[in-house]
Amino acid sequence: MMENRKLALFLFNFLVWFLFSLLVRDGVVEASHVVYEELQSISPSIVSSKHRTGFHFQPQRNWLNDPNGPMYYNGIYHLFYQYNPKGAVWGNIVWAHSVSTDLINWTPLEPALTPTKPFDINGCWSGSATILPGNKPVIFYTGVDSNNIQVQNLAFPKNLSDPYLIEWIKPDYNPVIIPDESIEPSKFRDPTTGWFGHDNHWRVIIGSRHNHRGMAIMYRSKDFVHWIKAKHPLHSASNTGMWECPDFYPVSLHGNTGVDTSQYGDGFKHVLKNSLDVTRYEYYTVGTYYREKDRYVPDMTSADDQSGLRYDYGNFYASKTFYDSGKNRRILWGWSNETDSVQDDVAKGWSGIQAIPRALWLDEKGQQLVIWPVEEVENLRGKLVHIKNKELKYGEMFEVQGIMSSQADVEVSFEVTGLEKAEIYDPTWEDPQVLCGEKGASVKGGVGPFGLLVMASSGLQEQTGVLFRVFKAPNKDVVLLCHDATKSTLKGGVFKPNFAGYVDVDIRKTGKLSLRTLIDGSVIESFGAGGRTCITSRVYPTLAVGNNAHLYVFNNGQQKIKVSHLKAWEMVRPTMN
Repeated sequence: MMENRKLALFLFNFLVWFLFSLLVRDGVVEASHVVYEELQSISPSIVSSKHRTGFHFQPQRNWLNDPNGPMYYNGIYHLFYQYNPKGAVWGNIVWAHSVSTDLINWTPLEPALTPTKPFDINGCWSGSATILPGNKPVIFYTGVDSNNIQVQNLAFPKNLSDPYLIEWIKPDYNPVIIPDESIEPSKFRDPTTGWFGHDNHWRVIIGSRHNHRGMAIMYRSKDFVHWIKAKHPLHSASNTGMWECPDFYPVSLHGNTGVDTSQYGDGFKHVLKNSLDVTRYEYYTVGTYYREKDRYVPDMTSADDQSGLRYDYGNFYASKTFYDSGKNRRILWGWSNETDSVQDDVAKGWSGIQAIPRALWLDEKGQQLVIWPVEEVENLRGKLVHIKNKELKYGEMFEVQGIMSSQADVEVSFEVTGLEKAEIYDPTWEDPQVLCGEKGASVKGGVGPFGLLVMASSGLQEQTGVLFRVFKAPNKDVVLLCHDATKSTLKGGVFKPNFAGYVDVDIRKTGKLSLRTLIDGSVIESFGAGGRTCITSRVYPTLAVGNNAHLYVFNNGQQKIKVSHLKAWEMVRPTMN
């Protein structure tokens, strides 16, 4: 069994490597996106509503990817994002721009940045926003110049009195940072939000790599215009490949309030996140920032590579946080791409969504983040179904009726009545995603699988399992949270991966497991144990669509499970672009 798991993991990693090797064209990596020249400028005449989300952020049509430069400025939330105005595949990328007062209802504006200058004529790629002294915002972004070299540029609002900051100016002194001889010119992108140091210098990091070593290259500036490269990167890690969309920010050791990116002191840890090009997943560490040396050192509580902690153990990439000074919280945005075929994306006329914005903070142990949907999402809750104290024996299930479950917010608390029948945890189960593939919703167990069957057809031909399993281990029992999408659709040509992560909870002490799941057309976002483990999946059922989608609670474990309470709300639609 162990050898089979190792073989499966090897084949998966080989497939990822092979697919990304196809992206290299003429020695230039095309931002990790496959280039379909013949499709990138086909604007849809009709946009399909099937599988389209109702309360997740997306434009009316066309391709969307990385969230860029999110910020809260003078009472308004701004979200910029990578967007193709001419088609439903990657290409013709601009910085689209939408604004909101509540992170839920969004109004579209004209694109903030488009390729118009020699320093960005081949692309206005990802970046961040920083609020400078005097309450002046600035965008720091990667441009691809006329020689296909990745350079870093600035843009400023044309009119600070405009509450929506519609127009942005790109000074002709750009680029402000170019790669020196030690940096691969096609591996140099995605500058972070700047932070202000004790020496009155601004700092940013930019993602890169050297051979197979991922790097967060640091630059310093007195005026945010003239930048000098630091002698050493802020941090790097071997065998991790290209670091895309790095993020670096402080978190408080006490409570769940967020802090400004420049905050520093004894009451804080720092988080460094990188999006790994080679795996298409994101990883973060919690550690200490030594500002006198400008070096970040991860704590030894989690791995500093692709086996480490993740914001989300599913379809979630190129994320970006910002400090929301209006409510003193740090907000996380992340891109969830489509997993059906490119031809389907073109036919439906749109591709990509942003996951629900999430607040994040450090857990009470100071070892990992807790991540939870922003409170404003609850304003969309409509019709409610409430179920209490319902026991589920081996093989039993019940349906949650009375709401349209294809667009719902579900909170459920399970009581685990005993662990005597729990399976023994095998220490070789290092990869939870592989384990989820072996022990999905239909595979009988001891304690679990139990949880939800969402976006399910009436005969269960289609279903996506959102489930827990509990395993016995010598020191602390192991809890697995899993999205089993193997039966999510009868449609062919769809990528249906299982996603999973381990949950840091002492099940013997608490005897309970909580689960919140947001269901919205073609996306499922789950938050286990109060947000200690999060998973996002994209699914495309053919039968379980709209009013024909069903929601079940199930137990396929030998140990009896109790649903102490379940609340399921039908979600109303916000104003969405």
